[in-house]
Amino acid sequence: MEKRLCRSRQNRMLAGVCGGIAEYLGWDPTLVRVAWIILTLLGGSGILIYLIFWLVMPESP
Repeated sequence: MEKRLCRSRQNRMLAGVCGGIAEYLGWDPTLVRVAWIILTLLGGSGILIYLIFWLVMPESP
């Protein structure tokens, strides 16, 4: 089965981006969310990257 990067429908807080990345990598969604918060606090680029992923990533079927 092919593994695809998609936004999650189950592990969703805002748009499912962090949950989708966590499912793709096989990680805990909380770890991805914490990493995203740290990235945002260190330079603010996390917000822009999240918005880009929200627009580009398809939602899981």
